[in-house]
Amino acid sequence: MTQHQVPSPTSSNVSPTTFVETPDIEVGVKDEQDSQQIENSISDVSSNFPNGGYGWVCVAACFTINAFTWGVVSSYGVYLSHYLSHSIFPTATPTDYAFICGLTFASCTLSSPLITIICRRLGPKPPMIAGSLLLAAALTAASYATHISHLYLSQGAAVGLAVGCLYLPSTAVLSQWFTTRLSLSSGLAAAGSGIGGFSFSLATGSLLSSHGVPTTLRVTAALSGTATLLASLALRHRNRQLRPSHHPASLTLLRRRDIQLLLAWSAVSMLGYCTVLFSLTDYARLPLHSTPARAAAVTATMNAGTALGRPWIGAASDRWGRFEVAGTLTAACGVAIFTLWLPVAAVPHADAAYALLLLFALVAGAIVGVFWATIAPLCVQVAGVRELPSTLSLTWLSVVLPTAFAEVVALRLRSEGGEGGVGVYLKPQVLAGAAYLVAAGIMEVLRREKRRQVRVEAEREGEGAEAGL
Repeated sequence: MTQHQVPSPTSSNVSPTTFVETPDIEVGVKDEQDSQQIENSISDVSSNFPNGGYGWVCVAACFTINAFTWGVVSSYGVYLSHYLSHSIFPTATPTDYAFICGLTFASCTLSSPLITIICRRLGPKPPMIAGSLLLAAALTAASYATHISHLYLSQGAAVGLAVGCLYLPSTAVLSQWFTTRLSLSSGLAAAGSGIGGFSFSLATGSLLSSHGVPTTLRVTAALSGTATLLASLALRHRNRQLRPSHHPASLTLLRRRDIQLLLAWSAVSMLGYCTVLFSLTDYARLPLHSTPARAAAVTATMNAGTALGRPWIGAASDRWGRFEVAGTLTAACGVAIFTLWLPVAAVPHADAAYALLLLFALVAGAIVGVFWATIAPLCVQVAGVRELPSTLSLTWLSVVLPTAFAEVVALRLRSEGGEGGVGVYLKPQVLAGAAYLVAAGIMEVLRREKRRQVRVEAEREGEGAEAGL
């Protein structure tokens, strides 16, 4: 048996590739049997996807997981601002606090090969249940930290591993239920991080002011652990029907130019994303001299934009094409940074500057996380649903370095501008904006590459059909 790549039915402008089994026919052989077998395979693959039914329960479960994992992680900007303005750990530096959020992302993405192997042997539920318990334990342990190194291990590495155990398997499971509505369902699920981030940002800011760090972390631990455990139990995979590949790092995939372009877009865009996500709260505190509550409101507004924007990104991707929407919105992120965020420091009136910052936070929230809303559908479109776990594993590995060090670099650049000056965040802003514009260029190259592949495949099929006449 060999695997043929055939386009699966979708409303996207460029059809995703799906791997299907065909009886012992060498790939590339042009004979009269190829066209008929490809047509039969398309209908077989399409029938494997309900495009609804219990899939919507899985969407709700993934929404909940995103809300109580990435929602908690995105609220770290509130913690970061609190840590920077209070001497909780006297020996800690701003770089130390920035590296905690980097550790969260890095440990999450670095765990992808191991989690992929566990999912192949045990299925997705065991690591997800373990992740729920670990998330509650890690946040509880962080509440008892007495040294910055304790936060490295608990609020950084352990929380990141827990998020990886929960988020990574759920992303692959959701893609097993939808084809024509895949981008919409992914966008709805990804909106959970916005709702969770909005809620946790406001609640965290209030709890930090009134009850301090330990109580805030313990309340978050109880809520996130319970919610993610229930969502993990509700999620249902379809591995038996689809038999997906679970290779933690496929070198065959890595040699493909379209995969390399997808990984490059992921890495560069995430550099800009992490810089924006974790810098906004501190930006409101330093150049604008906002109160902690107003600074936390900036992060909450950004997450509200996420909740509003990601379902729209999914629907737009299904309507106008996944590459087209991802590339356009990536470029829009860079433009928004230069046209909305950069001018904030030049506004003379504090309230007007704060209002402009809130506007940017709302717009940015809707689009800067375009990676999270589109990555699973893009992986399906590039490599096929059966190669989705392997492609996602490569994608998570590609974003380890930018997510680990983006905010560290941003704070290093910020410190060079001086404390409290209007240009204190100028260099991080330029870094984030440039990263998104470069990533948009990479996505455009990928879009053209996939169109070329589709055109070549169509010509090859036409030649095969003529040879069979």
